[in-house]
Parts: sequence; structure tokens; C-alpha cells
Amino acid sequence: MEAAMGLMRRMPPCHSETTLSALLSLLPHHSSDLLSQVDLPLQVLCDVDNGKEFILCEYNRDADSYRSPWSNKYHPLLEDAPYPSSELRKLEIEANDIFAIYRDQYYEGGISSVYMWEDENEGFVACFLIKKDGSKSGQGRRGYLEEGAWDAIHVIEVGLEQEGTMRYCLTSTVMLSLTTDDESSGTFSLSGSIRRQFAASNARVGFLDLTRLIFSDAELPSFSTFTIGKEGITQSIG
Repeated sequence: MEAAMGLMRRMPPCHSETTLSALLSLLPHHSSDLLSQVDLPLQVLCDVDNGKEFILCEYNRDADSYRSPWSNKYHPLLEDAPYPSSELRKLEIEANDIFAIYRDQYYEGGISSVYMWEDENEGFVACFLIKKDGSKSGQGRRGYLEEGAWDAIHVIEVGLEQEGTMRYCLTSTVMLSLTTDDESSGTFSLSGSIRRQFAASNARVGFLDLTRLIFSDAELPSFSTFTIGKEGITQSIG
């Protein structure tokens, strides 16, 4: 299992799905561990009720259906499916609206989804997802990238530590893939993934606090790591 996870960490995100499929065939007795620990590039589905796209992940999935954060319906329809409480659903709606503004300002486009659910310790968990296609044929505005993808998964666990104090733990995974074939920027291909974890306590936790946590402790450090690790190459194509 350790060797399998080491292999997955070294594979480009664009090849991770094929690699995971091969590992599942070779190690069927570790299938549950592999599926729970390996993050794949995010997939997207359109909510036919309002025409908005939403991101698919394990956190909005039940059986073979996925819950849309926009309509709160499963696609395809599913009976007896789990839903967040009415109070948490209100927070989820607000989170999606505000996070979409943050996404447009920071990423200049892309797709975002936020999902929330109660945990077993009288707290809740929130998953913030962002997917940006930066290729020429996608949402790349500068036209340098033949292929380009940024997939970010941020899971925040929020719980009561003691009276008046909340504890939250952020686990973030960011996957990056870039390919250029341009006279001005040259020809190259790079990809990689980063996983970070951060925990803290605070007297209160609001949505803006969670957004600030994602931005300052996950997104910016991840981008900086890619930039430094690849000798600043991302700065020239940003």
C-alpha cells in the first residue's frame, strides 16, 4: 500500500485515473484504502434545473448520483438520499454564492462548488472545490496554454473544542497540469500535486474566516510552491 501511494504521488494528475485503475486491479484487497486516499482531477456535471455546472466528488455522491449545490437535487434522481439540515443548507447556499465571487476575482473564471454536512461530533464539515481550465480552448485568457488545469479540494472540519472556542482542521489538495506549445513561451509540460493540512482554534468561525483560511493557508502557499519548485516557470504563463 505504501508503494502504491508513493507511485500515485509521483504520477502526473492527467494520468492518475489510469494509474489508480491499474492499482485497483493489482491490489483489490486495498481498493477501499486507495479510493479514500487518492484524489483525482475533478469532473463536472450540469444541473439541468438551472443550467449551472457543479463539481463531482465523494462528498456530494450517494450511489451513482451527485447532489447539486444549486438545486439541492441529485443527478440522476435518487430516493432516500442524504441531505444537509435546513440550517446547514442555508449556510451552504450562502457559501456557494460568496465563493463563486471569490473564484471569479481570483481565478478569472472556472467552476466552484461548496458542500456541507454534519459530522458525528456535533460539528460540521465543508468541502470547497475549484476547477479551472486554463487552456486555449477553455477559459485561458492569455492563450499560452495548449492544456492547463487547476483542481483544488479543500475540506474543513469544524467542531466545538471547549465552551466558546471552535477548532477547525483544513486538508487541501491541489493538482496542476500545464502544457505549452507557443513561440513566445516555448514548449514544455509540467504537472504535480500538493497536499497540506492546517489546524487552529478560534473563538468564532464564520464563512469569511473559512474563506480566508483557504486563501491564505492553502491556495497561495500551493501556488508559491509550484512556482518555486518549477523555477518560477508558472510566473511567465500565469
